[in-house]
Amino acid sequence: MSLPLSRPETAQADRLRVSETFTSVQGEGKLTGIPSHFVRISGCNLRCGWCDTPYASWDPEGDVVPVEDLVRGAAATGVRHVVLTGGEPMLFPAIEPLAGGLCAAGIHITIETAGTVCRDMACDLLSLSPKLANSTPRAGDPRDPDGAWRSRHESRRLNVGVLQSLLDIYPERQFKFVVGSPGDLPEIEALLSKLRGVAPGDVMLMPEGVRPPTEATSRWIGEACARRGWRYCRRLHIDLFGNVRGT
Repeated sequence: MSLPLSRPETAQADRLRVSETFTSVQGEGKLTGIPSHFVRISGCNLRCGWCDTPYASWDPEGDVVPVEDLVRGAAATGVRHVVLTGGEPMLFPAIEPLAGGLCAAGIHITIETAGTVCRDMACDLLSLSPKLANSTPRAGDPRDPDGAWRSRHESRRLNVGVLQSLLDIYPERQFKFVVGSPGDLPEIEALLSKLRGVAPGDVMLMPEGVRPPTEATSRWIGEACARRGWRYCRRLHIDLFGNVRGT
């Protein structure tokens, strides 16, 4: 099952436009700290105002690469965990044979997605990051002078039906919510109340920004998680390397 929203020039069955591949440690979520190979797919149906990978969304870049080359390259690293991220990797048909090839090679697969597109494919951990209202580009954003992306993003950023379909397909999952203030918490709680089968331990709060959070930010997020049985999600790669590509 899929919801095709990809651009015609990148919707190929055996190749993907890739902005970068690199091997580092997983910086977020349940597998934080595990050596992982990342394949960042270029192209997205959303435009988050605070996006930290604009080269895969606002200004998508990269070469078109055959799926078999991506599988071969991942296997050659010797790392047993691969993260398929973006952009929005679920947009593109070739993500299915890529995941299938990695699975056949015995590699653990995490897929990072905003949860607006549903595909039933090889995946060991589905990492859902539904976009809250804080993600919508602000009026006057110079990247969106006529406000077209602001309108598109707001209309697309949440799809409860698709999120539930993904939950029904993938038993191993995590929710990562990017938060900027305590005012985001009611929106998260309202969304979760509409979904079946979400365990508190699968829900994570991640501070917005590309620098380590302040002590005050860490405190309110930690307190919010402790009260609800959720998890605090730091960005280990930011702590270790800073906001640097390829980490």
